[in-house]
Amino acid sequence: QTTLLANYPNPFNPESWIPYQLAESAAVRISIYDATGHLVQELDQGFQANGYYLGRDRAVHWDGKTNSGENVSSGTYFYRIQAGQHSQTRKMVILK
Repeated sequence: QTTLLANYPNPFNPESWIPYQLAESAAVRISIYDATGHLVQELDQGFQANGYYLGRDRAVHWDGKTNSGENVSSGTYFYRIQAGQHSQTRKMVILK
């Protein structure tokens, strides 16, 4: 089953890892949004083989920065996976 898992650590400061699993190979993109729905960062992972992307060596790493390289402020953020036809969103918190 393709699924987006809980990021760790959560809450975090200043970086977090976003694990997921793919039931079938697909292009994977993780998008980070602030609480108002504004896109903060896109993490394009390219085409990924089916399998588990769980540990720090395979999960998506987010450094707590925007697309322009600025540090985000404390608060609630949402991360969304788009993998083929699958889309799922979860919540995370950054505390500084």
